[in-house]
Amino acid sequence: MSITVLTALLVLALAAGLFISRTIPALRSLFRYRGKRLVVCPETRKTEAVDVDTKEAAIGAFLSEPTVHLNRCSRWPERQDCGQDCLQQIEADPEKCLVWDIVSKWYAGKICVLCRKPFAPLHHLDHAPALLAPDHKTVEWKDVPPQQLPEVFATHWPICWNCHVVETFRRMHPELIVERDFETRRAR
Repeated sequence: MSITVLTALLVLALAAGLFISRTIPALRSLFRYRGKRLVVCPETRKTEAVDVDTKEAAIGAFLSEPTVHLNRCSRWPERQDCGQDCLQQIEADPEKCLVWDIVSKWYAGKICVLCRKPFAPLHHLDHAPALLAPDHKTVEWKDVPPQQLPEVFATHWPICWNCHVVETFRRMHPELIVERDFETRRAR
C-alpha cells in the first residue's frame, strides 16, 4: 500500500473515532432531556409543564457546547419570551421533574381504592392506572394536564385500569348494570 492510502485510512479512522466519541454525549443528552417535565415557574410560583428541546441539547452536546432550551411550556405562547430560568431545576436533577417519574413514585406502594389490588411498578406499554375523583368519576392520569397533576394527586384516589373501565362503563351505561347481592348460596 502506498503512503497516501495509509494516510487516508488513518485520517478516516481518526474521524470515525472522533465522530463516535462525540455521538455518545449527544445520545446521553438526548435521553436525559426527553419527556414532559414539571417545574415551578420562577415568575408565578406555579407548577408548569415544559419540554426541553432535545434536538438542540443533543447537537450542543455533540459540538461540546451545552445548550438547553425549552421547546414547549404550558404558559406559552403568552410568555414565550421569558428568561427560561426554570431550566435550572431541570439541569439540577432531570429525573426529579420528569412527569413519568413523579407519577410512578405517586403510585408506588399504593393500592386500588376499589379492588384493593396493589399497584405494580408502572411500565410505558401497560394500561395506565387511573384516578378516582371526589365526585366518583374516573380519569386516566395521562388525560390530566401535566401541570395539574400535583393538585389532582392531593384530591383524587388511585384506581387500577380494570376498576377504571368498570366504573366508566357503570357511569356511561347505568341501564345495563344489575346490582346483585353477594350472599353465599349453597348449591344442593
